[in-house]
Amino acid sequence: MAGYVTHNYDVLIVGAGGAGLRAAIEAASTGCKVGVVCKSLLGKAHTVMAEGGMAAAMGNVDDRDNWRVHFSDTMRGGQYLNNWRMAQLHAQEAPDRARELEAWGALFDRTRDGRILQRNFGGHRYPRLAHVGDRTGLEMIRTLQDHGIHSGMEVHMECTVLTLMMDGGRCAGAFGYHRERGQFMLWQAKAVVLATGGIGRAFKITSNSWEYTGDGQALAYRAGAELMDMEFVQFHPTGMVWPPSVRGILVTEGVRGEGGVLKNRDGQRFMFDDIPDLYKNQTADGEDEGWRYTQGDKNARRPPELLTRDHVARCINREVKAGRGSPHGGVFLDIAWIKKHIPSAEEHIKKKLPSMYHQFMQLANIDITKEPMEVGPTTHYMMGGVRVDGDSQMSTIPGLFAAGEVAAGLHGANRLGGNSLSDLVVFGKRAGEYAVKFARENAVIHSDETQIGAAMKSALAPFDRTAKEGPYQIQHDLQDKMQDLVGIVRLEDEMQQALGVLEGLNQRAAQVSVEGNRQYNGGWHTAMDLPNLLMVSEAITRSAILRKESRGAQFRDDYPYKDPEWGKYNLITKQGANGEMIVEKREIPPLPAELKQIIEEMK
Repeated sequence: MAGYVTHNYDVLIVGAGGAGLRAAIEAASTGCKVGVVCKSLLGKAHTVMAEGGMAAAMGNVDDRDNWRVHFSDTMRGGQYLNNWRMAQLHAQEAPDRARELEAWGALFDRTRDGRILQRNFGGHRYPRLAHVGDRTGLEMIRTLQDHGIHSGMEVHMECTVLTLMMDGGRCAGAFGYHRERGQFMLWQAKAVVLATGGIGRAFKITSNSWEYTGDGQALAYRAGAELMDMEFVQFHPTGMVWPPSVRGILVTEGVRGEGGVLKNRDGQRFMFDDIPDLYKNQTADGEDEGWRYTQGDKNARRPPELLTRDHVARCINREVKAGRGSPHGGVFLDIAWIKKHIPSAEEHIKKKLPSMYHQFMQLANIDITKEPMEVGPTTHYMMGGVRVDGDSQMSTIPGLFAAGEVAAGLHGANRLGGNSLSDLVVFGKRAGEYAVKFARENAVIHSDETQIGAAMKSALAPFDRTAKEGPYQIQHDLQDKMQDLVGIVRLEDEMQQALGVLEGLNQRAAQVSVEGNRQYNGGWHTAMDLPNLLMVSEAITRSAILRKESRGAQFRDDYPYKDPEWGKYNLITKQGANGEMIVEKREIPPLPAELKQIIEEMK
């Protein structure tokens, strides 16, 4: 069939963030032909927004740290719904991946004796985050991109993938189009790695960039793969709330790791009012102890501002709803207060948090060395995603792999800050390695012309419709309703209402029209994003309805407590025989005795 350009690869990577680039580097190092497809320009991936650091138990600042403590912290933070094998591999392999980045040229901050410096972060027992000021994600992308482009991989920038190609029950590439020219493209591949990131653009207030429209999750689901734990959407506690044009932009947890505190409008450090039982013996009982912890006192316990993100976000939400919030609907994050303890506080803050200083000065005309920031929860990260094998990262579809935020398992019900960047390189490497193995063992593939024709017809349909509604209003309405009805605090009747809203939005999206032609057409791009946003929104909502408890990032006002019975299950989302969405419980495999003992020892 005419009308598209074909490229052939051994391994195709969809996404060029940390996970995609690390997978591509690993695959290309074996001599395989590797293609990388990314939605934006190379180097612009959302990984650059991960600012605080990369969690790796190297013990450079506190020699009590090791992989066992990191494993235990990750499992506790995930409320024990994690894929324990992924949590184990992540904790064991993250230090090697950090040192690998260093060898490739990453300029980490340093201890006085020249080792990689590590900072405190929420949910981590010891200072564990290797960092580059508050620009760690940017340094990771710079390093991986610089190393990767010399490996021989071919990069297709500014391309959207519309569907995964199937050869029988096996994944055999992808079909999509070039966003600038509008030209259709077929990427044939013996193995495919999804590294597309998250779903944040399904919500109104988000730290996520425009690419995060649930593409990978939706592509995998429609190909027949299973998704897992889609109810667990992390709301980062500290996004900017003022001015409105920047609402939701991330304020790194590194601010709190360096001693920043949260206060309500009355100046009260409200986080001391609500400390979960699971963390009481690890949390400071006063301001002085909390401060000493941030300055490296090994005998001090962490301040409550460094509790897990789900809990901090709910505490902020509580203060705002109780009328104790800041003038623009958030709370105050104060790092300027450290001048009580550090004489040269202004220079210290600028050195430790250069991006945050610049961000608030430029966008909000606030000098964070002198006055507090207004912050509030923002949709930030998706713990759920494509269900994968813990070792290989292969999905339930042969030949289809997933790594990074698009994959589920490592983080369970809630991700600890800093675990995302090490997740990218640990499992990006593994996905690339096992994708090559699969490609070599399953060489021959065929492309289905019928599938290609159907994809082209569906993509061009909006140009032929006479309906007057464009895609932007549908996307706006989706974000508005998901924020209101399936947000930080959830209720059964509101989520049932959301399902009705989603059904109506799906009907509208099926009739959406776009004007003009395929070149430089933002309306067309948005129309192509809508089915993915709607699909992941339905999966989130149905999963959140089924899980009748509060655990990790899922908080239900009608079921406000953890239920031990629900702690035995992950929730699996898959497509039924008639195209309907099915969400079901699946029992979590038991922990091996040696890992169970580690968790008991670390309590």
